[in-house]
Amino acid sequence: MPVVLEALRAFESSTDHVFTRKDVMLYALGLGLGADEADLPFVYEENLQVLPTFGGVLGYPGFWIKEHPELGIDWQRVLNGEQSLALHRPLPPEGHVVGRIRVVDVVDKGEGKDCLLYTVREVRDVGGELLCEVFNTIVLRGQGGFGGPSARREAAAPPVARPDRAADHVVDWAILAQAGLIYRLSGDYNPLHADPKVARQVGFDRPILHGAATWGIAGHLLLRALCGGDVTRVRFFGARFTSPVFSGETLLTQIWQAGPGRAAFRCSVPAREKVVLDAGEFIYAG
Repeated sequence: MPVVLEALRAFESSTDHVFTRKDVMLYALGLGLGADEADLPFVYEENLQVLPTFGGVLGYPGFWIKEHPELGIDWQRVLNGEQSLALHRPLPPEGHVVGRIRVVDVVDKGEGKDCLLYTVREVRDVGGELLCEVFNTIVLRGQGGFGGPSARREAAAPPVARPDRAADHVVDWAILAQAGLIYRLSGDYNPLHADPKVARQVGFDRPILHGAATWGIAGHLLLRALCGGDVTRVRFFGARFTSPVFSGETLLTQIWQAGPGRAAFRCSVPAREKVVLDAGEFIYAG
């Protein structure tokens, strides 16, 4: 079944999400926090702080593509291409929010090529106040050629330029061997991240880590390096996913200061010489 363009363009969904301090702590543990005393504010209920990237799972509709076969998407061939987060105020450690996701653009790259699906999820509290917006570019691998538009209606703003010099901060992070199994408990139950049989069916020799988990780890490292762990200073965080990551690998994050309150970053897995997050951008209050 080919992608159904009009159904895709019209798609939107709302998700009620009641979350607790336990959810906030579980998210941080899924990223691998907790081995250092400096991580305690994010994994211990006393004076609990919320990682800004927790906004990525707030009001999350789950693996919605699999649940809507009428859209014509082969869910086994879906990858997260880009993800960014705009924060409008610090996230509370517990509460009730509503996430409204909608498709804002579709790009058909042609027969036998990919289709790019652009979505935005607005997360509001029950009083209607906007907490954050989550932007995703979803790659539908090999599903182009259905007659959709070949370009975005509105060009995206380019990310902050990476300075042509050595990074200002370089940080190693050992990803937990069980990271994918813990992180999925924050709402993304795609079996690609847990079931070896599903992973082999789509060309991987073992389950890959959620791109959003790698993204969350990078967000924590930038928060620590540039904001001293102060979550109230973060305004925007985003990156492009360029290669899969596996649980148990070591992630190398390079950070370049690109001006007051702006930084560029890139993440790689040195053991495989692979850049896994690129075109990273971080904006924060001074």
